[in-house]
Amino acid sequence: MVLPSGDIIWTGANVLKNSTGYNLTQLLIGSEGTLGIITKIVFRLIPYPTHNLLLLVPFTSAEKACEAVAAVFRAGITPSAMEFMERDAIDYVRKFVDVNLAVADDIKAHLIIEVDGNDMDALFKDCERITEVMNEFGATDVLFAESAQQKAELWKMRRATGEAVKSHSIYKEEDTVVPRAELPALLKGVKDIGAKYGFRSVCYGHAGDGNLHVNIIKEEMSDEDWNNQVPKGIREIFELCVKLGGTISGEHGIGLVQKDYMDVPFSKVQLDLQKGIKTLFDPNHILNPGKMFN
Repeated sequence: MVLPSGDIIWTGANVLKNSTGYNLTQLLIGSEGTLGIITKIVFRLIPYPTHNLLLLVPFTSAEKACEAVAAVFRAGITPSAMEFMERDAIDYVRKFVDVNLAVADDIKAHLIIEVDGNDMDALFKDCERITEVMNEFGATDVLFAESAQQKAELWKMRRATGEAVKSHSIYKEEDTVVPRAELPALLKGVKDIGAKYGFRSVCYGHAGDGNLHVNIIKEEMSDEDWNNQVPKGIREIFELCVKLGGTISGEHGIGLVQKDYMDVPFSKVQLDLQKGIKTLFDPNHILNPGKMFN
């Protein structure tokens, strides 16, 4: 990594265990280019699984779908992927891409669940247990992707969701994250806050990580409400995330868009510590100026 001073440093070590000094590697990973320029990275690779199975699970209640997420992990199963899509997201993507998927009128959400590994018998047992859990939370059916083409269709639908939603209207996307067990409370809170401030949201995301992407849709909102009411709603959504034990960004970072909300998860003491680290690395503030902090 190249520091603002021009010095070149290497963090960490190519070993399996390392308890030497501060963990500068993790600090730099989260710095969004504000502390230095990363020029070389060494990754640890793991063997690629030889098998995977994919399930599509419809629910008549989006909150029940969210409740089922944590229950799968409590049952001792760790899926390789677990994705949530509420009904609006499903409808948008079905119009946006050519996907052969019928959805009954009463379906309010889907979970897409993947398990992978090297023992097919063990994977089938995991799917049986997952099906039991899904049924406990009111799943209308558990659909099994029987071919590589069907798997590709489901992942095509999920991966196109963000683009499909954003093609519909001007939007603001929030990258909320909470403990998995709090997903139902987060989803309900997002909808309640939207009703309070007059905006509609379309939610989808990486449910297995507790990571819910909240897309706030402008549609017919006036510019005044969009510019004045929506930020108040976003702040309340972030405050809810922190109250539930989460934070304001699971994977997208802070940058320019979220820096006005950094006081929600962090106290003044915590913010001053982070600003002090920035000044220590970059006293002239020449790297990514204005990002993360005001």
